Amino acid sequence: MSDTRERLMDAAISALKRQGIAGVSARTIAGEIGANQALVFYHFKTVEGLLAAAALRETGLRLERYRERFAEVRSLRELLTVGRELHAREQEEGNVALLGQFLAGAKGYPQLAEVTAEALQLWTVEIEAVLVRLFVGHPLAGFLDLKGLAQAVTAGFIGLELYDGVDPTGAAGAFGALDQLGVLVEVVDGLGPVVSRAVRATVRRQVKNNSTE
Repeated sequence: MSDTRERLMDAAISALKRQGIAGVSARTIAGEIGANQALVFYHFKTVEGLLAAAALRETGLRLERYRERFAEVRSLRELLTVGRELHAREQEEGNVALLGQFLAGAKGYPQLAEVTAEALQLWTVEIEAVLVRLFVGHPLAGFLDLKGLAQAVTAGFIGLELYDGVDPTGAAGAFGALDQLGVLVEVVDGLGPVVSRAVRATVRRQVKNNSTE
């Protein structure tokens, strides 16, 4: 990838963080690096194309940064801890606000909407791989839609990241509740095979009852 393309993507990210999606244009992006705005169209065809490329690149960089931490996770509670660490670091670097701008821009830019969905799916796939590993042999494994759960985790953390911007206390409470859920799962896991079989039987019965209603 050419240095000019990289610099333009850096400039787009910088402009988004400082001015928001409404203030981003070929002129403002090029102005970040003192370049001619024609370069935006030469390399990316449109401003939307530049923003889409920048969104995917930033997602790839974020995933690469946290992939090793995800690989170290050994429990649901640890996964939530990594999520909180990720949230704190990304917020400090301005990437939470950046995510909000990409989501806002997705409403008016079809290409950006498509790429934003693709970027979120990359996070979901990463989280799903962790969940599959965590729930191998678990008494609830046969009853969980791990792909759906991974999507819920991704959506939940996005919501909490944006929520934190307007109500930090409420977001902290939500993170605390998730941590309590992780503790509960650990407690159930530690109760032994007899309780595990009882849990499995109870869940199976409840699922069957729900399916016949």
